[in-house]
Amino acid sequence: MRGRVQGVGFRWFVEREARILGIAGWVRNNADSSVEVLAMGTRDQLSALKAQLRQGPRASRVDQVEESEVQPVSGLKTFRIEGAW
Repeated sequence: MRGRVQGVGFRWFVEREARILGIAGWVRNNADSSVEVLAMGTRDQLSALKAQLRQGPRASRVDQVEESEVQPVSGLKTFRIEGAW
């Protein structure tokens, strides 16, 4: 995600929404001020998370969401916040 997504509780917002939806993965800040999310779940779960990411928490402004498919990560069963980069 790009926009005003750092310093506004965005990672905690993503973690909460992913846990509510039962999605496994992680969220982290990147050095370029973007936020990166790896999410594993059903098509419906991922669609619901994507809708929440586009909205973001109240203090955020999401300008861009980029998507790409990746191979599932074996052993990843929960959702967590990872270190900055």
